[in-house]
Amino acid sequence: MSQTTASGRTTAQWQEKRDQFVSNGVGNGNRSMAVKGEGALLYDLNGRRFIDFAGAIGTLNVGHSHPKVVEAVKKQAEDLIHPGFNVMMYPSYIELAEKLCGLAPGDHDKKAIFLNSGAEAVENAVKIARKYTKRQGVVSFTRGFHGRTNMTMSMTSKVKPYKFGFGPFASEVYQAPFPYYYQKPAGMSNEQYDDFIINAFDDFFIASAAPETVACVVMEPVQGEGGFIIPSKRFVQHVADFCKKHGIVFVADEIQTGFARTGAYFAIEHFGAVPDLITVSKSLAAGLPLSGVIGRAEMLDAAAPGELGGTYAGSPLGCAAALAVLDIIEEEGLNQRSEEIGQIIEDQALEWKKDHAFIGEVRRLGAMAAVEIVKDPDTREPDKAKAAAIAKTANENGLLLLTAGINGNIIRFLTPLVMTDEQLAEGLAIIEAAL
Repeated sequence: MSQTTASGRTTAQWQEKRDQFVSNGVGNGNRSMAVKGEGALLYDLNGRRFIDFAGAIGTLNVGHSHPKVVEAVKKQAEDLIHPGFNVMMYPSYIELAEKLCGLAPGDHDKKAIFLNSGAEAVENAVKIARKYTKRQGVVSFTRGFHGRTNMTMSMTSKVKPYKFGFGPFASEVYQAPFPYYYQKPAGMSNEQYDDFIINAFDDFFIASAAPETVACVVMEPVQGEGGFIIPSKRFVQHVADFCKKHGIVFVADEIQTGFARTGAYFAIEHFGAVPDLITVSKSLAAGLPLSGVIGRAEMLDAAAPGELGGTYAGSPLGCAAALAVLDIIEEEGLNQRSEEIGQIIEDQALEWKKDHAFIGEVRRLGAMAAVEIVKDPDTREPDKAKAAAIAKTANENGLLLLTAGINGNIIRFLTPLVMTDEQLAEGLAIIEAAL
């Protein structure tokens, strides 16, 4: 790797130009300049190697530039880049819709629509639910994250940095309670806490939103930006049953949890519930912009032709990449590999917990793993500063690492699932040194 690009600029010069020409509103967790990615590794302009525990915020389950994805995108680009599906159809869109409908849980008839980003998928799920039910209300959950558009900001829980100063927000959007077992009241068992949260969820539909006015309830099966919070099977099933009873569309937001991240194609499979609609994006297309809504055929058909879509929605390049991703997950056993990676992370983090009182909890579903950093294990008070310091130190020492959580005190793991045991061990050793 050279210290300069073909333009002859150094990293410092690129950083200066970034500050001069790129919006301050765009965050940069690491100010190195990426020039090559391969599997679970990134290389910067100076030839420095980084182990990737961030995966472009959960977008690279099959890793950077997987050869099969690269080959599929190259071939597609040579044949056809963009006719616009609503202008003239092409096979990859239809083939991908068929495959995802087959993978999605439930034995009902399904259809799919493709879009560009996760926020677009959520927006369209809301549109579909409203069209189908002829209702207006939208319910998400505390600590949930669904995007940065006006509607999805309205559905998102964390004010800073996602919502602060960007209002007014969409109306008829409500946030229901969601379990957080580590932060439950002292002396309460998990079963008692489930009773408490389920009762609070039911009461919410008395105090805040009448069920007959609600079009959809949108749930992340595992909360992502909210801190990798995992609900109980009982809670998820209660929400699904409540929606069915009241004619509410139950939407599983699988944008960060999908495509082997939790050891299943969709995280909702772990909870024994069947959603009406599923939103997908991120690791679906290995880094190309692609998202979708998969769900009950009668719901996807509620909108008339032309009422859903977008100029670049379901691009041939994105669909080609996604078809390759689905093959890779199957051929390389990434659902099983996800569980293996998650277990290694959990075992190591529990060892850290013995030595560091500021590690409050270790939790995971598959390879979607998190370590909660607290000031005191008894009070469980969040320690955002320490979590940020750990992530910063890791980044300075060759490991891309992210935080999360409503209080910013969660160290989260979004490793590519093609990561080797040796790369994983090396990354964990960097975190241990940071601790």
